[in-house]
Amino acid sequence: MARMISTSNEEIKRAAQLLRDGRLVAFPTETVYGLGANALDPAAVQRIFEAKARPSTSPLIVHIPDIESARALAREWPEAAEKLALAFWPGPLTIVVPKIAAIPDAVTAGLDTVGLRVPAHPLAQALLKSAGVPIAAPSANRFTQLSPSEAGHVRHSIGDRVDMILDGGPTDVGIESTVVSVTGGVVRLLRPGMVSRAQIEAVVGPVSIAGPLADGSPHSSPGMHHRHYSPNTPLRIGLPPDSACGYLWHTSQRAVATSLHLPADPARYAAGLYQALHRLDELAVTVIYVEPIPDGDAWDGIRDRLQRAAAQNT
Repeated sequence: MARMISTSNEEIKRAAQLLRDGRLVAFPTETVYGLGANALDPAAVQRIFEAKARPSTSPLIVHIPDIESARALAREWPEAAEKLALAFWPGPLTIVVPKIAAIPDAVTAGLDTVGLRVPAHPLAQALLKSAGVPIAAPSANRFTQLSPSEAGHVRHSIGDRVDMILDGGPTDVGIESTVVSVTGGVVRLLRPGMVSRAQIEAVVGPVSIAGPLADGSPHSSPGMHHRHYSPNTPLRIGLPPDSACGYLWHTSQRAVATSLHLPADPARYAAGLYQALHRLDELAVTVIYVEPIPDGDAWDGIRDRLQRAAAQNT
């Protein structure tokens, strides 16, 4: 279980007041650190896009403390949403449903749907309950760059653009939530994550996969850009051809200048992935090679992040 690090009740109350006042607060979830604003305040939501240099076509996920709060923000709450919420919340699953009118269009890229999530991190839960408002929060980093899995990553990326950072230590899940839509009587996987397609199908039956996006159209989920989750250093998937590089491996070690090891287990690999990539970035290697990961449903979220991170080089 994620832990709170040197974060007092007074700090949580101050962060909650900042959110109610329309300011930005970075906070940990079990996936990555989020850049939060009052989801019902259009001006506050706009500050998120400005801080991240995020395009308006990419929607935000709205965080709430419990299922009852999610139902209150949904114009429709299908049976599939209820089943998924009971099975996976609190946790790293975002459920996309039709939204109520009170949710600003800026949150949803102008779409009539909204992604809702109940985070499992105790600090996120404490903040949501203290704030008393739903919190819109993408990852707390500049758009398309490497997501933050600890407070220091937030300070390095957008520390000068946020009003407060709550430090809850390293995140546990390590990559962004799975996103699934339950609109129109169809369950669609929009973004893979550590809640796998097989786990979802065990609860609601067959799940379809979202198709490619039309150029310039609003995205039905965050994280759907071709290039995303990218370190500053060019990243390539494959075994390193020589020793003058950084290398992230899980089974096949190579003699290179700088190498980091992650466990050959998807959950533990995901938990350490962004930490490792941030570390290789800090070491200023000229290129990062990542050992190809295994096939299989449990690795889909990790594969998605690495392929998008490497897309800058294609």
